[in-house]
Amino acid sequence: MQAGRLFCARISSLQESVTPLRFNYSHKRLKKHMTENQIKELCALVRETSFSIHGFFRHGHAEKVYENSLRNRLKKGGLNVQQQVPLNVRDEDGEIVGEYFADLLIENELILELKAVNALLPEHTAQVLGYLRAADLEHAMLINFGSPKIEFKKFIWSV
Repeated sequence: MQAGRLFCARISSLQESVTPLRFNYSHKRLKKHMTENQIKELCALVRETSFSIHGFFRHGHAEKVYENSLRNRLKKGGLNVQQQVPLNVRDEDGEIVGEYFADLLIENELILELKAVNALLPEHTAQVLGYLRAADLEHAMLINFGSPKIEFKKFIWSV
């Protein structure tokens, strides 16, 4: 029960320092709204929540179970969480040539790509980097719930 209170307290303190944002799906670079410390705190919160989910469900479920649970818990904590966010891939001239769907977008700043596989592969890293380029965002996390030990990778994309 203490962990639940700590979880809510950390989300509350983060929410007080972050103003609500609207995500613009254009290909132009978004202004940075969160500081590096706020991003680090948000990532720590996502890691803690993911550990809790992995402890409850363990490995062996479909990716969607973990995605829905993470969305549910973060939303209950007061964070802005969008699920299956469309990200347009554009050619040099701005023409849309494809579309990705990021599993979760947290506070319009952090892309979460979730997996439920035995081990993360280079293709998973390439997928996340493609999402960052398509969304023109800087921060993403790749989380694997499918192994006995949960795996995390944090990505920072800068132009």
